[in-house]
Amino acid sequence: MSKLKAMRFDTLAVHAGQEPDPLSGAVMTPIVLSSTFAQDGPGKPRAYEYSRTDNPTRRTLEHCLAALEGSKHALAFASGCAAMSTILHVLRPGDHVIACDDLYGGSYRILKKVMGPLGLESTQVDLSDPRRLDEVIRPNTKLVWIETPTNPTLKLIDISAVAERCKSRSIPLVVDNTFATPYLQKPLELGATLVVHSTTKYLNGHSDVVGGCVMTNDSGWHEQLRFLQNAIGAVPSPFDCYLVLRGIKTLHLRMERHVQNAHRVAYFLASHPMVERVIYPGLPSHPQHELAKKQMKAAGGMLSFVVRGGDEVARIALSETSVFTCAESLGGVESLIEMPSIMTHGSIPPEQRKALGIVDGFVRISVGVEDPDDLCEDLDQALRKAGKKNGLL
Repeated sequence: MSKLKAMRFDTLAVHAGQEPDPLSGAVMTPIVLSSTFAQDGPGKPRAYEYSRTDNPTRRTLEHCLAALEGSKHALAFASGCAAMSTILHVLRPGDHVIACDDLYGGSYRILKKVMGPLGLESTQVDLSDPRRLDEVIRPNTKLVWIETPTNPTLKLIDISAVAERCKSRSIPLVVDNTFATPYLQKPLELGATLVVHSTTKYLNGHSDVVGGCVMTNDSGWHEQLRFLQNAIGAVPSPFDCYLVLRGIKTLHLRMERHVQNAHRVAYFLASHPMVERVIYPGLPSHPQHELAKKQMKAAGGMLSFVVRGGDEVARIALSETSVFTCAESLGGVESLIEMPSIMTHGSIPPEQRKALGIVDGFVRISVGVEDPDDLCEDLDQALRKAGKKNGLL
């Protein structure tokens, strides 16, 4: 498999870390369900001891993930939240974390409501202007955590600029790369210390598994996280690892279609009479459109928009779609639509949501791989029904 190191992303997605099984010749990675492994004598394991510590199927997934992200190390977890919680367990009470202001609701919940009571301090700031990092750094700042694009307002953060500021102060930078995937964005190449994914989303791509991962080139971080992965035990099952591996094989194909469809839907919504505003990094109207072109291979498959008439009209529209499914999560082959204020970001205080721009009628969609004409027609009929019911059309 060493020959694969020089190969391109599409080939790595199909082959990285995966040799035919030496016993059976199986082309697909076997699902090794054993919880424990035979030893040649007391304290003499052959390759594995216990599946919480390590497992052949999980190790294959980790090697594949490392190849895709271009990292030396990768660790798989039971969820994206498990990955984040494990990273934060490296810190100590009294340490300070800086996070971007627009943050996934689950990440906010971990920082403020789980780790906060245990003594971890945190500050959120709008890092779309990287200079604002300088305003909030403290002597006890031990970590900077960002998403880009952010969830759900799709702000972009200049990873290189933030990484440069972090490096000058020896502060590790974590980038949640879930929205972009390693196909569209490589944070480690831009200076990040750690990259996090919810593998539930685009990496798996089929809405049938929950998982997470961390990638890094820093051997010190890897050693600490590998210890905590085993000690805390928030690891994925072998079957979950198999499902993510299976999904990754088509990641490059799916992402191309997600991007194509998102562009089409974004331009369609931008001219719709029931839409006040569309937020998508691929649109020239996006305030960081140029950064998107510089930092990302393409703008991704997520977009948000504001429905004319507010929450009530948006609720009606979401109940009228037929191709789009009203549901949380994202990154699957099917198109999903949701209202962050009462779904994915309900744990964030209302005043903070409003300050972020999550206003009445704010909707987030994960654009799937269906026919783009069907997607646009479905949104059109749902929005028009909602508008007519409220006398807006």
